[in-house]
Amino acid sequence: MEIYHQYVRLRKDFGRYPVFVDEGAEMLADIRPNEEHAKEHIERNPVTTVAQVVPEMSEHEVNTTAVVFATKAMNHVEGGWPKEVDYTEAEHVIRYRKKVEKDEEYIKSVTALGAVIEDLVKANNAVDIYEEYFAGKILEQSTEAPSAKTLAVLRDPSKGKRGAQYLSWHPDGSRKVAVAYSILEFQQQPDNCPMSSYIWDVSNPNTPDFELTPQSQLTSINFNLKDTSLVGAGQYNGQFAYFDMRKGSTPVEASPIEHSHRDPVYDFAWLQSKTGTECMSVSTDGSVLWWDIRKLGEPTESLTLKERGSETILGAMSLEYNPQAGPTKFMIGTEQGNIMTCNRKAKNPQDRVGASFPGHHGPVYGLVRNPFYPKYFLSIGDWTARIWNEDLKTPIMTSKYHSSYLTGGRWSPTRPGVFYTIKMDGCLDVWDYFYKQNDPTLQFSDGLVDIQPNEKQALTSIFERETNREKNLEKAVKEAKVKARKEAAKTSESDKDRALDEQDILKLEKEFRDSIEGTAH
Repeated sequence: MEIYHQYVRLRKDFGRYPVFVDEGAEMLADIRPNEEHAKEHIERNPVTTVAQVVPEMSEHEVNTTAVVFATKAMNHVEGGWPKEVDYTEAEHVIRYRKKVEKDEEYIKSVTALGAVIEDLVKANNAVDIYEEYFAGKILEQSTEAPSAKTLAVLRDPSKGKRGAQYLSWHPDGSRKVAVAYSILEFQQQPDNCPMSSYIWDVSNPNTPDFELTPQSQLTSINFNLKDTSLVGAGQYNGQFAYFDMRKGSTPVEASPIEHSHRDPVYDFAWLQSKTGTECMSVSTDGSVLWWDIRKLGEPTESLTLKERGSETILGAMSLEYNPQAGPTKFMIGTEQGNIMTCNRKAKNPQDRVGASFPGHHGPVYGLVRNPFYPKYFLSIGDWTARIWNEDLKTPIMTSKYHSSYLTGGRWSPTRPGVFYTIKMDGCLDVWDYFYKQNDPTLQFSDGLVDIQPNEKQALTSIFERETNREKNLEKAVKEAKVKARKEAAKTSESDKDRALDEQDILKLEKEFRDSIEGTAH
């Protein structure tokens, strides 16, 4: 439907029709120049202006000045002695004390103060200042919200950009940590590459507590378990060296280059021994070397990593040694993705390398046993973290595949179900298997440190359940293989019988033909 409106207006309503004609020029006004105004005239230069209808914004940066801390020391010397008494001489001190103790004023003062102190001691014994008012009350679960806080940032003092390749905490539980710095890019070492590594005190992150100056970059480092002043280190050039912090920053001794590894020493461990001087090191050259720091001229023992029945040498990337699992047993994570169980004191030399656990698609960068259940261990490689039972060849639990490579991991020393992983993109993940198993808990809190009620029992049941599942799967696979063999045997027997039947028929046909031909003749 078309809608329109017609508007009509008469011509007369538009007014009279105009008629224009040409006329001559006519002066309307004659304005003469004003001399006074002419004097005030100023020529203006051309000016270009730009206008923009956009809100004006400005950016400012503020950085606080770095506070430089310094460590100071104070020596307190015992004072209050008369000039004629030398307090460094024990005989002078004893003689003067006996003289003072016989003084009547001293006896009166001690008697008066003794009564006051006796009342205070009785009051102190009557009140238990350490009494727990809520003893025995256990929270069902931690209600603290997860949180994280940076306690200290330990920056490499050297100018070159190096990676922190290895960390080792002081075994006495102090706030000291040893860090090995190095650049692992082959044939891409910068000129004048710094060699120093450092021991830090977390309470003083501005300056290192101790500097280690080796001959080559350090790729692994660990404190000695018995004498914490000794620090062992594996070097980029394959040598093993040890430092004594009481003797200086240079190595006390290093292994000869001709008897050392041919590749960087990626991991090593101090062994449980009476002297505490024995250790073992691994490298990607495929050899395991045992050392005694009292004699580093050559290794005390060596082992070449090969799987049973194979001549292929496997490069070692990580080492796991835990005396709880056995003082002579250890595990090695290889560059090819396998995990090898080894025994130094095996009866036969060929049995020193035991079971092999294949599974990772790349190098195994981390390998550590659970401190509560040494039978189970954690491996870090490719894009996953995996939990294994040493009785099974397959992992009982596997994390999800991450978008970035995993480069390390550790179990929590206080909670059996918590472990930590680090990734190539710089992220640190915290996994709490007592809480959930499909995703990591990405924040720190006291709840990730304090053991939860029934956590050990729950983790035991989880590990046993997954172990039984893997065993049942292995059993099912074996039964399927046996069944397939039996069916194959039956098939071959039936084929054989069928072949025999055909031969009998052919024989009968031949006999029948022969008999017919004989009758015809």
